Formats: sequence, structure tokens, C-alpha cells
Amino acid sequence: MADSDLVMERIIKKPSVRYTALVPNQKGLHAAEKSGVREIAIFGAASETFSKKNINCSIDQSIENFSKVVERAKIIGMDIRGYVSCVVGCPYEGDVDSDIVAYVASRMYQMGCYEISLGDTIGVGTPGKTLEMIEKVSKRVPVEKLAVHFHDTYGQAIANIYASAGIRVVDSSIAGLGGCPYAKGASGNVATEDVVYLLEGIGCNTGIDMEKLVKTGEWISSVLGKDYGSKAGKAILSKLNNQ
Repeated sequence: MADSDLVMERIIKKPSVRYTALVPNQKGLHAAEKSGVREIAIFGAASETFSKKNINCSIDQSIENFSKVVERAKIIGMDIRGYVSCVVGCPYEGDVDSDIVAYVASRMYQMGCYEISLGDTIGVGTPGKTLEMIEKVSKRVPVEKLAVHFHDTYGQAIANIYASAGIRVVDSSIAGLGGCPYAKGASGNVATEDVVYLLEGIGCNTGIDMEKLVKTGEWISSVLGKDYGSKAGKAILSKLNNQ
């Protein structure tokens, strides 16, 4: 994240868009403040090993660090979102206890995060496991304050989103880009194109121009030299090219 300030500086900002900076500690908060960011995201984990690999501290230490960040962020008028990684499985510890997910999420909510995003960082979740985890977490954090964040390593992201009963916020990435250096073998986030196709298919009006979205996904994939990671996008492109 060393170049985050340059990214924020060069973005042509639109009033209706939230621009959020990941902030692991006080140093990150200072950098975000200097860049004029109005919203930050703290990011913890439900796995001790992943927490140490990702942000170099234990779960409890991370919560203590976050509380200081949140306290300062509130004073300067920033909104705060929380992320919990490894909510279903961990690349180092295997299956993750949903009670730990609920504990971390509830601590973030109590600090003052307006929303908690539950992340299946390595994409091992299935609808049954996802629903069980959400049921545990929603006993401690109101479901309307939860979001989901699925990676698509095993092709289950869309099924998991559909199974996330009551949650209305979904994190996604155009063309399925993303990943994590501490989650070897995990794919990127669920493709925005696939999420929009699902939502429109069940009667949700997203207001998104699917054709423009797909063409943008194809373009950014070619710029990065990556295979286009959206199944819906590939199908729509094939249809457009054959018209």
C-alpha cells in the first residue's frame, strides 16, 4: 500500500462515490488524513496466524490497535468500515470457528464501524458454511450492518452471496481482480459482472449498464495481461461479438 497516496491524488473523484483507504494502524491513518480521505477501513482476521502474517499482530492486539485508530478517525470526522478476513477458512489453520468471527465483528461494531464486511479470503466457503457463519455473527451485529466479501477460488462466490440471507451489501471487483499475498492459491474477488447478473436475474434493479461494465472488465484485463475473470462477462462478450 506504499503508493496509496498517489492513487488517491490521481483519482478523478465523483461526489456519489465513496473512496476508502485501508488503514491498519496510526501511521496508515496519518497517511489517509494527509490524502484527504473521508472514509477508512480497518481490517482484521478471525485467524491468529493470518492476522500475524497480514498485519503483524495477534487478534487481540489488532483490536487494541484498531480502537486507537477509530478513536482518532472519529475525532477528525471520518467514517469507519470494518473487514474481517478468513471468516470461513484460513490458508494456515484450516476451518475457522464462527464464534471467533462473531467476536471480531462485534468488537469492530462496538468501536463504531458503520458496517462490517465478512471476507472469505481464500474462497473455500460453501452456502451451508456461509449461512451458519452469518447466523452466528448476526446474533451480535445487526444483519443490516453486515456486508459480504467472497473470493471465487472454488467457484462458490455467487452461491454464497445468494445464501447470505438478509445482507444487502456485496463487495466485488471488476473482472474478478484481486487476491492476497498471504493467501496462496486464492483467486480474486467475485467479479462485479457476475454479481450484477445475479442481482438483475432475481429482480434487483442495480442501475448498472451491463454492457459498459463488461467492456470495462475486458479492457482492464487486457491492460494487466490477465485472463478475463467473469463468466457472465465472457458470455455477454461472446454474444455481443456474434451480433
